[in-house]
Amino acid sequence: MAHVLNRRQCLVATALLALGITATAASAYPDKPVTFVVPFAAGSATDQIARALAEAFTAETRQPVVIENKAGASGMLAAQAVARAPADGYTVLITTNTTHAANEHLYKKIGYDPVKDFAPVTALGKGGQVLVVHPESPFKTVADVIEHARKNPGKLSFGSGSSSSRTAGELFQQMAKVQLLHVPYKSNPNAITDLLGRQIDMMFADMSTGVPQIQGGKLRALGVTAAKRSPLLPQVPTIAEAGVPGYEIGYWFAAYVPAGTPAPVVQRLNELLRRATNGPAAKAFFEASGSEPFTGTPEELAQFQAAETRKWGEIIKAAGIQPE
Repeated sequence: MAHVLNRRQCLVATALLALGITATAASAYPDKPVTFVVPFAAGSATDQIARALAEAFTAETRQPVVIENKAGASGMLAAQAVARAPADGYTVLITTNTTHAANEHLYKKIGYDPVKDFAPVTALGKGGQVLVVHPESPFKTVADVIEHARKNPGKLSFGSGSSSSRTAGELFQQMAKVQLLHVPYKSNPNAITDLLGRQIDMMFADMSTGVPQIQGGKLRALGVTAAKRSPLLPQVPTIAEAGVPGYEIGYWFAAYVPAGTPAPVVQRLNELLRRATNGPAAKAFFEASGSEPFTGTPEELAQFQAAETRKWGEIIKAAGIQPE
């Protein structure tokens, strides 16, 4: 019996020592530069929020943040890289519903498990999109697009550089009963470039990418995807108002680390990022992009992600999209 007690005591002591080491590591975190991996190109909404958060993160921790843009394959390259990174809190995926709610419904093989391969840290923000065309386009309203598309099925093209952008277009086709041609891009800024060059007819752009172009007169806004009008574009109707009743879709940002990252480190990172969403740069991002902060606990993000995955799966299935 004494032998059993001694063994138990050893196990308890080992566990307490491990907890102590983990807690010490968490209290020292971060003690070296942290990398924020972004699944989209520089200039995208995700890139902008990552840089805004990095500014506040560095101000508080005195540790530099390296922004690594790993665009391509609808965010899968970045997600795969972070899933395989050391589980120490120093590689953080700043991502969206593209990688963690939509991709598993859009592709047969994504190379990572959105749940098993990651530890959720916190949601970061959410917002809507805007349907834009070239200012010289003949389309002045959503109704114009629908009318032309019905007369010319499969002729009008829409670009997308994220699953959010693509699914907004697919849901539009489904609900407006039109057939469009989808043109994929590595990131939304790339699609914007081709829209400016009139290589494609339209796109559903996130606000932070689209609004500067709209305000500069380089693009024309036809409708916003959210349930209510954007304060940045109060004169632009919602797509539901403009001829597609019930249409609504948005996007969200969140932070994840590799699965197995110690819980105290995840909690410390959660606290740092939640405070960072209140920093001056983040506030400026939310105001300029028409989005809003949206944070919570790791557990709340896990629950939200599960609900969103079901929702996006239903939208994609109803739109008749076959996994590629």
